Formats: sequence, structure tokens, C-alpha cells
Amino acid sequence: MLMKTIIALLLVLFPSLAIAADITGVPKIRQADLVQIGNTRIRLGGIDAPSVDQLCINTHSERWTCGAAARDELIKHVGDKSWTCHPRSIDRRGRQIARCEVDGEDIQKWLVANGWALAYARLSKDYEADEQAAREAKAGMWQGAFIAPWDWRVRNKKTTILGATKPPENASAVLLASASGPVAPSPDCTIKGNVNSAGECIYHTPTSRWYSQIKMRIAKGTRWFCSVEEAEAAGCRETRR
Repeated sequence: MLMKTIIALLLVLFPSLAIAADITGVPKIRQADLVQIGNTRIRLGGIDAPSVDQLCINTHSERWTCGAAARDELIKHVGDKSWTCHPRSIDRRGRQIARCEVDGEDIQKWLVANGWALAYARLSKDYEADEQAAREAKAGMWQGAFIAPWDWRVRNKKTTILGATKPPENASAVLLASASGPVAPSPDCTIKGNVNSAGECIYHTPTSRWYSQIKMRIAKGTRWFCSVEEAEAAGCRETRR
């Protein structure tokens, strides 16, 4: 009993000790850097991809759903092939942080090299060269204008606008908004987030009392979430009613 208690305590204090063996299977791709194989949620390590409701600006200065595009391009690229993911650690939301491959191809490398994700340099230098190549080739998001996914999640108004296209005057307002039209960007993304009169972000699941009354409008700061974890990671809390 004492040994079990010690092991449990170590896993709490040092979650990396709980790293699982390789995870294989055909995943459900929630967004470009977040997949699920069986009951295991996997965050692709070393990169950061746009959330499915993140907006970018294209070469015609029009807004487009680059987050959904990144996910869809990955789905097209891998089809229904089986993945092999090599866990490295576990994040605070219980997701496996892993490097994943399909037929020997590094998925993270493909995403960054094709402009659908950025190298997460603060934690890993593995994909910096791929990001530079994508920038020079104006691949994916780099052809237009966008802000880094980590800045978009916290809505940092002072963030640098990236990309090859000269952003229009209203670029910040567009890029800091989300694809929060009346229709969810994905059947898996049906949690509504809105900002109350006190400036607090509140999320509503489809079973919430006021769910149907929340009108999704970009100008109001509303946005769609694909999971409770994603909503809470963005600083939102669940409605109390």
C-alpha cells in the first residue's frame, strides 16, 4: 500500500513518469495539432497550429478560416491512414504530448513546412528550419496575414502580424476575432463562448439553459469551442445557469 501511494504521488509531481507506450491507430483530427486515438487525446508537440475558429487574411485582404483550413488540409493529406505517436510528456489537461508519424513521415514537420502550423520555439527548436522554409515559400498561412496561434488565444492586441500580405487597416480587428458566425465551424465544435457585461468569458454547452439564446457574432466577441478543455484554456468558465 505504501509503495502504491508513493508511485501515485510521483505521477502527480512528475507527470512525465506516466508517459505511455507508442499509441497507434486512425485518429479523429479535432484540429491541426490536436487528435484523438481511441480514448487518448494527443497534442502534437513542438508546434502550434491555429484553432479551428481562428481567422486569417488571404491575398485578397479577405478573412478566411485558416484554422479550419489547417485541419482540413491535414485530413486530406493523411486520409484514413493509421498514425504512430511517440509520447514525450503529459500536459496539465491530461493530453499526451507526442511526436506523430504516418508511413514514417513526421506530421509536425509536414504541418510547419506547409505553413499550417508554427514551430513552438519556446519549447522546441525541432521545426524552426521548416518554418523558415514555409515563410520563404509563402506556404499556407504565410501567403496572407495572420497572428501566431498563442497570441490569438489570449487576444494580444500588441502582437506582430505575420505573413507576406500587407495587412489592411482593420487587420487587427479581423485577426483578433474568431469564426463565430451563426453556424459552428465543425460538428465537433458546438460549445458557445461569449463575454458578459463584466468582461468575463463564459462558455455554454448545448445542454446549458441559455445556449439557444447566445447569438454568435464576431463583433460581440463570441466564439465556438470544440471542447470544455479548450474553452477553459482560453480563460472561460462554465455558465452558472
